[in-house]
Amino acid sequence: MRTPKFAAAGAALFIVVAGGGTAMATSAAANPATGTLVTVGSPTSPFSQNKQNEPTVAIDAHDPSVLVAGSNDNIDMEACNAGDPTTCPFTHGVGVSGVYFSFDGGHSWAQPTYTGWSARDCLGPAACVPHVGPIGTLPHYFENGLVSDGDPGVAFGPRPGANGTFSWANGSRLYYSNLTSNFATAKRDETFKGFEGIAISRADNLGAAAAGDASAWMNPVVISRQSSTTFSDKSQIWADNAQSSPFFGSVYVCWASFGSNSHGGALPTPLMVARSTDGGSTWTQKQVGPATDNGINSQPDGCTVRTDSHGNVYVFGVGTRGGVSFEMMYKSTDGGAHFTGPSLLAAAVDPGVIDPVIGRPVMDGIAGARNDLAFAPSADIANGAPTGADATNQIVLTWADGAQGLNHEQLLLMTSTDGGAAFTGPTAVPLTSGDRPYYTAPAISPNGTDVYLTYNAFTTPYRNDTSSPRGLVGAILHADVTGGTIGAFGTLARGAAGDPRASSQNNLQAEFLGDYVYTAATRTGAVGVWNDVRNGADCPAIDAWRLSLRTGTPVPRPAPQADCPATWGNSDIFGAAVSDPTP
Repeated sequence: MRTPKFAAAGAALFIVVAGGGTAMATSAAANPATGTLVTVGSPTSPFSQNKQNEPTVAIDAHDPSVLVAGSNDNIDMEACNAGDPTTCPFTHGVGVSGVYFSFDGGHSWAQPTYTGWSARDCLGPAACVPHVGPIGTLPHYFENGLVSDGDPGVAFGPRPGANGTFSWANGSRLYYSNLTSNFATAKRDETFKGFEGIAISRADNLGAAAAGDASAWMNPVVISRQSSTTFSDKSQIWADNAQSSPFFGSVYVCWASFGSNSHGGALPTPLMVARSTDGGSTWTQKQVGPATDNGINSQPDGCTVRTDSHGNVYVFGVGTRGGVSFEMMYKSTDGGAHFTGPSLLAAAVDPGVIDPVIGRPVMDGIAGARNDLAFAPSADIANGAPTGADATNQIVLTWADGAQGLNHEQLLLMTSTDGGAAFTGPTAVPLTSGDRPYYTAPAISPNGTDVYLTYNAFTTPYRNDTSSPRGLVGAILHADVTGGTIGAFGTLARGAAGDPRASSQNNLQAEFLGDYVYTAATRTGAVGVWNDVRNGADCPAIDAWRLSLRTGTPVPRPAPQADCPATWGNSDIFGAAVSDPTP
């Protein structure tokens, strides 16, 4: 247990809230960090090579100076000027699972270059002819008949020894989960059945991997059990990294498995969990809960998976029961062999309104960035890694909620100190005035003394036009934890605001910022990563065309490289390494 602390003069005051287990307002910390570019290999132009989103980050518990981040990275895609200059397609066969390394605790980043299927030199005017060439994404996919399709997750665990026993003395292993599709277009040549699968890449020698040595990576392993109609999606990975756990070294991946439409009109979408006990070489897949998805009852999506110091496995997601959306939790006490649940933790409301063209909810305005999973839970557990000795096993969980209506969205937080048997909250975390939370991600220090929250927020109200400026910002908050009670939050990092109209789907019909942000914590600080458009430029021609799709007033489809500023479409991943302000 930590005694209440007060910040030094000139910094924020952190007040412990007695008994509530929830957060109260406080002033921002002095001189918050503005963030560091993570996607350092990304060009500022042209679109879509300058497009990155859906960041994730992991810290090696055995060596907290070592970090890996991932994102959806279009660095190797063809430019819009290749062929028809008004279209900006995803180039078939080109991967998008970007990877970035830091060896100084997240203060600086490096992006390696490997060899694979590439279109980065397809700059036009000729139509693109992709070929083997430099790539800034995961290696060995093309060679194995696969395409790395993003939705990244990263985790560190102990490396298995020659006898299969896990020990930190063997070193650390990096796991990178992502979606994958077949490189081949003919069914007879497919590597696996179905539309999208889940694949795992692994690396032990991160110095070599960061230097561009593809041999530092093992070949990807497809872990999802696929049928011809399966679309696996929205995965997340976690390695049991607490030595006190009886399942130390096990690795878990959760995802939603979208199946074919049934005759009854339901879309089976079970929650799946795969586990590996041999360092990721082989996997056992399990369906967790029912598969029913009929609008009245649906299964958890946007999942998060974590373990505590005793090896209990927790899987969180958002689903519906009786037509009401809930944050849900499944729990396993036997290393993922069996799960109980779901526990319905709290009602949740997806913020935003449905955009008529893309058919998805948006928050910032007409033709805005989709927010399908803004209300999906992000969670973390103080499991005491790497040893587990000082674990409190406190769970923290957050999401962006729209129950208060458009322009009144809240960042909601819940916490549990008894293994998920009961939760305190949800309570709204006070944010900077004007911030409308879009994506959130908490992390709790391994010893349970500090909570950090990374979030993206829109800084402007919902726009009914595409001509008015819009704002997007990323931020990291911090609060002390005393006896399980989470104190007041103060701001440790706040990025430069940008205009999300500068981001784009590849079909140009709307903005695009992906589905999540991420945070990882140590005993002395944390690293958060977020979507950032500070270096992108708005394009009035795109704005006018997007609006015309919604009003039925014809406007010529723009050619982005001719009709837009050079940095239009430039969405980056920024992050910040922050220190515990009250150690």
